[in-house]
Amino acid sequence: MLDFYSALPTFIVVLREGFEAALVVGIVLACLQKAKQVSALSWVYRGVAGGLLGSILIGFALAGVLHQSSSRIVEPYNTIVREILAGILGIVAIVLLSWMLLWMSQQAKSLRSQIETSLLNQKADREIFLIVFVAVLREGFEAVIFVLAQTESGSGAILGAIAGVLVAFVMALLLFRWGVAINIKLFFQVMGILLILIVGGLVVGVLNQFNIAATLLAQIDPSKASWCSWEDSCILGQQIWDASSFLPDKQFPGIILKSLFGYRQVIYWLQFVLYLLFVSSLSFFYFRALLFTNKEQIKAS
Repeated sequence: MLDFYSALPTFIVVLREGFEAALVVGIVLACLQKAKQVSALSWVYRGVAGGLLGSILIGFALAGVLHQSSSRIVEPYNTIVREILAGILGIVAIVLLSWMLLWMSQQAKSLRSQIETSLLNQKADREIFLIVFVAVLREGFEAVIFVLAQTESGSGAILGAIAGVLVAFVMALLLFRWGVAINIKLFFQVMGILLILIVGGLVVGVLNQFNIAATLLAQIDPSKASWCSWEDSCILGQQIWDASSFLPDKQFPGIILKSLFGYRQVIYWLQFVLYLLFVSSLSFFYFRALLFTNKEQIKAS
């Protein structure tokens, strides 16, 4: 059951990123078929395969670097390094996912026209390959970074990623092959809200990782003891929340809240403040982008 719970956030993120890439691929295929450029279809499939393979290779390479970086250092310093590297990777995931969420909410209305214009201007098969390859690799890279940032999820993150890719593929088939009506706008709006909360949970987790690293360092190096100014945490401030008695984060339903939204049964001031600042700021810019997009669509109609 633990793998199922830990797979949930990865499933949602990969489903969104995977369906976004599938939309690009589907639009390219539709444009080529409309233009009767059937011979170029094989380059689209090669682009998809290349993007997926590139994402997997990047994932293995980054995982190898993280493992080697921490394994070459003796205990207890390798635990400190591992927590710091995981925290840095989490920051990268936060920045990438937040930026792509805002970018996609602004570009969604013109996505099809942009792709059609690119295809009209790019006649060579290799350039069609590059359009698809870059789209798939971009979404795959974001998903890989998020999976690697889920240090506590283990195999659950991988299972969630596989399930997300499969469901995104099925949704793309339903939309483009069988013509099933899917409210794409509503799908991305709902997934966008979930993504804001999931990435907000990453903020809490990253702070916790840096706090663990600082606490361990202070324990083994007395000169760093001054870093820990609070009795119950090192850099997070005072504890303001303890729900371990009625909503523990290792039992249902707390474990779902932890897996999806970064809930912790114990919360400290810095986690609370930065979580609220991040979620409120990202929500403001996200909904402002959606509102601007809707106004542009109304004017265009």
